[in-house]
Amino acid sequence: MADSLLRVEHIAGKGRGLVASQPLKCGQVILTESPLILYSSSPLFPPSSSSSSSYCNHCFRTLLPTTTTASCPSCLTHHFCSNKCLSSSLNSSHSSIVCQALSSLRNSPLLQQQPLQRQVQARFLVALHNLAPSQIDTLLSLHGTPDDSVLQDANFLHDLISPLFNNKLISVDVIAEALAKDRINSFCLMEPYNSDGPQRSIKAYGIYPKATMFNHDCLPNACRFDYVDTTDNDEDDDGPNNNTDIIIRLIKDVDEGEEVCISYFRIGRDYATRKKILMEDYGFVCGCERCNIEATWREDEIDDDVAHVRFLRKYVCDMKNCGGTMAPLPPKHDSSSPSNVLECNFCGNFKISDDHVI
Repeated sequence: MADSLLRVEHIAGKGRGLVASQPLKCGQVILTESPLILYSSSPLFPPSSSSSSSYCNHCFRTLLPTTTTASCPSCLTHHFCSNKCLSSSLNSSHSSIVCQALSSLRNSPLLQQQPLQRQVQARFLVALHNLAPSQIDTLLSLHGTPDDSVLQDANFLHDLISPLFNNKLISVDVIAEALAKDRINSFCLMEPYNSDGPQRSIKAYGIYPKATMFNHDCLPNACRFDYVDTTDNDEDDDGPNNNTDIIIRLIKDVDEGEEVCISYFRIGRDYATRKKILMEDYGFVCGCERCNIEATWREDEIDDDVAHVRFLRKYVCDMKNCGGTMAPLPPKHDSSSPSNVLECNFCGNFKISDDHVI
């Protein structure tokens, strides 16, 4: 995030938020960020009925039948899309201590009896122990307070995982705080879109500290993109993959001093669904203009004369099984004019903008 583009301010009724420090243009990329922590969404003991989608355990690209994979030489259960990813992982996300910890947890009858969510939390806490102290401090600075259920998870998982990291003891209080931060600040990296398949499932969770400062709006002026499965992994390139970075791009122009918001879910969802998700997952009631209007509507009522309905018709992707958010492509370097090509942040579809829609 360029400091010249955005600044942190207190937003009435919301707390901390990001506002434009200068006029910003639609399609402009205002943030590109790598994850502070990234971990698989797969339970350590997946149910036999679950789909067996395969992906690289470092960059999370989908492994195709034609992909030549490399495996961790110690556990043989973690697979990678290239020797480059294997080498990078052994020096970071799948270090020897992480490999040993995950192997021990896979042999734990006690963890096997736990709910799937708690097994995924165990993955998060193993990744947490692999962070540097300064990175843990960054994570703990994020919003989120543990409730009773998180405290129960923390007590159980602390007793299970701490003995695996004798050289790095993390208190149960810190584990509870970290679990609370993860619950409301993590972003999902999704399986590839399939127009004829089931809804995209989650293959990894990542925490991006700068991106967590964007507040929610049901009519956002920005949206999040990721390109996990569309960036080539060049074996001859010694640099980082960066395919797990997230990008925040503007949907429309933003005035100086205006708050920049994203939506925490696909914007086409109805009022009742949005209200339920925001309360259950994030603990607040949205008071945006769209929610205030739709709260008075009868079931299935749509008023085409309302501005936000026209906004949705323009910026909600109409591809089958999608419903993602469309945003203009970044302006070309040699042009100050906005692009008239919209890209979907869910399925990757492109379409020409119809400026007469809104």
